[in-house]
Parts: sequence; C-alpha cells; structure tokens
Amino acid sequence: MKMENDAKRCPKCGGTNIISDPENGERVCSFCGLVLEEAPIDMGPEWRAFTITEKNSRSRTGLGTSLTLYDKGLSTVFKGDRDASGRKLNSEARLKMDRLRRYDNRSKFDETWRRNLSIAMAELDRMSVLLHIPSNVKEQAAHIYRKALKADLIRGRSIDAFVAASIYAACRAAEVPRPIKKVSEASTRDHSEVARTYRLLIRELKIKMPVDEPMKFVASIAAKLKLKRDTEEKAINILRSAKIKQGLSGKDPRGLAAAALYMACLDNDDKRIQKEVALAAGTTEVTLRNRLRGLEFSIAPLRDATTVSEIPVLPPIPQ
Repeated sequence: MKMENDAKRCPKCGGTNIISDPENGERVCSFCGLVLEEAPIDMGPEWRAFTITEKNSRSRTGLGTSLTLYDKGLSTVFKGDRDASGRKLNSEARLKMDRLRRYDNRSKFDETWRRNLSIAMAELDRMSVLLHIPSNVKEQAAHIYRKALKADLIRGRSIDAFVAASIYAACRAAEVPRPIKKVSEASTRDHSEVARTYRLLIRELKIKMPVDEPMKFVASIAAKLKLKRDTEEKAINILRSAKIKQGLSGKDPRGLAAAALYMACLDNDDKRIQKEVALAAGTTEVTLRNRLRGLEFSIAPLRDATTVSEIPVLPPIPQ
C-alpha cells in the first residue's frame, strides 16, 4: 500500500489522503476508511483462447460440466411460477408448468443408472467434505465410479462402498495421503467392505496405482506430535537411507514413517513414547517396534556408531 495526495476528496469526510492498495485493486480514505474505488468483478470467461477455433470450442453459457454432478450439470430446471419478465403466471400456465416439471423429474430418474448416480454423487459430496478432498481428486473419484457403473460392477453391491473405494483410489492415484481407515470412518460402510471393494475396482478396471512412499506420511505424523523441523528432516533422511538398502519394500508406509520419526526423536533428544507415536500414525506399538528393528538393520551398514546422527545427510526436502 502507499499514501497518495489525491485531488479527489473523500465524499464522506472530505479527506485527501488516499491509500492505494494495488494488490486488492482498492483506493481507501485513510481517515474514515471509505472505499473510493475497487476493482470490478471480471465477468469474462475463466479460460483463455488463442485462436477462433479454440474460442468457439470453449464458449458456453453458465457453469462448466462436472463429473461430480449426476447429470454433469446439463439438465434443465423448471422453477418458479413467474415468466421471464417477472410477472405471475395465470392458473392455466401454472398448471402447464407443474405438469412439465413433473414429467421432467420423472424423465431424469426413469433409468436405474440415473438414480444410482444421483445417490452416489450425493454421497461423494458428503465424504469429500469430511475428508477435505481437493476438487481434482473428487473429479477423479467420480470418473472411477462412472467407469465401475459402466462396467456393471455395482449391480447387487453397495453404492456407498463403491463411492468410498473410488475416493481412496483417486487419493492414491493423486498421491494425496488419505489412509483407507480414515476413508472407511467417513463412509457408512465398514473397513473390510471398503477394502474388498477397492481391490475389486483395481482388479476389474485394471487401474495401476503408485506405491505409497513412507516419506509422504512423515509431515502429517510430525504435525500431530508437534515435532521440530530438523526432527522431521532427519526422519526423512533415515527413510531415504533405508530405501537405498532396499529396506522399505513390502512394509506398511505409515509404520515405517512412525519408526523413522521415533528414531529421529531419540537422536534429537525430543522424547516421545512409543504409544504416542503409534497413536499419531494410526498404527500399533507392536508394528512400530517391528519397523524399528527393520530400519535399524537396514541403516546399520551406513554407520559405525549407535546414533542416527551419523547417517549421511541427503539434500533437504523442498519447502
């Protein structure tokens, strides 16, 4: 912001000292706080086009389509009892509109797959809010569910379980850390059913999933434990060193992340008990101790002493 002596006086208090805020596009009176000017709302399209062909292909009226809407946002809505000019309809026109609205609602759900999508997308919305899922992951989950519906995998099975499995698959594909246990808790179905449905989705739709890296879970566990930044970085270095020695394959990534953080806490004199670390990671103390033994065995050739501090320091993780 910067102060300007503007010839234009404030219409409210008559002050001439105006604050110019280029970031928000506003000009404000420094005495009374009245906003003199503000950037207008851009009513143009949110997309860019560089050729006539691109412009014609992207032009539309209203909101864009979305897979998260059961009708992709393309349906017509019969609403209200007034005409385009705002005048009330007469009784004959109202009856006609009611009849058209009734026929329209029936036609939208006259097929089972339409009713299925309507229920599924409502459940997807609900779970997305609970799990704080980004919009791109939500779109991907809707795409996976639609593929399952088209492949006739959902017939005779739970819609809610397939929605939960689709969300988990989309999160894994986008490398958004949402454990299946947390997804199951947000769903109306239990953990075993969601896991079974997820395996069915992966197998039948031939979806290839990236392998979960334990480094992805370090930040979230460290945040729950309120650990220092250098403890978090040391834990990531431990995991990177163990990965070099092939010590991470076939193990639960959250358990490995918890074990690495526990080792880093011991070395940094940032004491945390095993129960506390296991609880933050959503695993058990037995799993934590087993992963600790595995990590110690993996990184032992990289050090001669008994402390973690002698592990080679790898490049820092990006901020």
